[in-house]
Amino acid sequence: MSDRIRTHNRVHIGVAVAVEGGLITPVLRDCDRKTLQQISRETKELVARARNRKLQPDEYTGSTFSVSNLGMMGIDEFSAVINPPEGAILAVGSVVEKPVVTEHRVEIGHRCRMTLSCDHRVVDGADADRFMMVVKTTLENWSESLQ
Repeated sequence: MSDRIRTHNRVHIGVAVAVEGGLITPVLRDCDRKTLQQISRETKELVARARNRKLQPDEYTGSTFSVSNLGMMGIDEFSAVINPPEGAILAVGSVVEKPVVTEHRVEIGHRCRMTLSCDHRVVDGADADRFMMVVKTTLENWSESLQ
């Protein structure tokens, strides 16, 4: 491990995948240059190859940020451990139905808890807060567009 902070100019997202005997994190490269559909398709392909132990070393190294989703296993909320040399990891819990107050009435809404673990040597708390607000707003807008 290096004692220096490294700045990345590319967005390579690691996606944590449970495999027999542990965990592997395939990497989606240059996510900032791809559509959501491209990212979704590539994620499915990488996850399938990870589970079948068909990844090449360059497909599971070099991520700059990771996402870990235990929601599919029924976990509502958790804190993920940062994978050095990354500066942060987003932990995604289950989407659950909850009572939500909207315009003075109670409705059933879908909620998901997410936590962001950051290495504060490289990620300022205020920047992490702004990032989470962008994630929240993006997901809310996407959800509303589906209705």
